[in-house]
Amino acid sequence: MPQSEAEWFSTWFDSPYYHLLYRDRNHTEARVFIDELLTHLHPKPSTRLLDLACGKGRHSIYLSEQGYDVTGVDLSPESIAHARQFAHEHLHFHVHDMRDPLPFGPFDFIFNLFTSFGYFANETENVVALRSAAAALRPGGKMVIDFMNTELTVRELVAHEEKTVDGITFQLHRHLSNDFIVKEIRFTDREGQVQQYEERVRALSRDRFEEYFQMAGLRLAEVLGDYHLAPYDEKTSPRMIFVLKK
Repeated sequence: MPQSEAEWFSTWFDSPYYHLLYRDRNHTEARVFIDELLTHLHPKPSTRLLDLACGKGRHSIYLSEQGYDVTGVDLSPESIAHARQFAHEHLHFHVHDMRDPLPFGPFDFIFNLFTSFGYFANETENVVALRSAAAALRPGGKMVIDFMNTELTVRELVAHEEKTVDGITFQLHRHLSNDFIVKEIRFTDREGQVQQYEERVRALSRDRFEEYFQMAGLRLAEVLGDYHLAPYDEKTSPRMIFVLKK
C-alpha cells in the first residue's frame, strides 16, 4: 500500500539497532506460547499456517519444525531477507504489507503474535488489515491475535528507562498521546551520531477490537489472558489473546 510519507515501522524495523535493542527477547517463552496454542487449537498435520508480521521468522521457523506448512510475511525487506536463509519446501517468506490482499492463501490458521498490530495512523487501516486476513482464511479457519492488555499496560507504563546493549545505551521514554502508546528511543550510534526513533501502538481496548472483528467478518471465539492461555481478566492479565473464526 503506497504511503505519502515513511511510517515509523517501515524505518525502525529495518534498523540494525532495532534488532540490537530487542535481541534478548525471551525465545523460550515464545516457544512455550506456541506449543500451548498448538495444543489448544489442534491443527491437523496438513495445516497451512500464516505468520502475519513474522519479523525475522523465528516463530515461522519453529512452527515449520512442528511439521506444518508455514508462510511468513512482513513489511521489512531486511527481516525477510534474513528469514529466507531458513526457507524450504514447506517454509516460505514474503515481503508484504498486511493491509494489502494476501495472494498466498488460503490458510487454515493465521497467527499475529507479540503485539504486531495497531501501528497504523489511520484507524480504518486496522479493519482493512483484518479484512485482508479474513479473505485469506479458509471457511472455518481461525486467526489468533496476541496483543498487550492495554488497560494493564497503561496503568503500569514505565515512563523512563535506560538499557545498554553491546555498548549502545538506549534512552526509552513512554507516554500516551492521541490514543497511542508512544515509546521514544534515543541513542548514539557506533559512528557517534545521535539517533531517534519512535514506536506507536494504538491503545486498543477489547471493545474496540470487537468492533473491528465485526466489521471484518470475523467471529470472536474466545479471549485468553497469558501465554499459558489462562482466561482473560481485564484487570490482571498481561496479554489479550483473541481466537477468531471465519
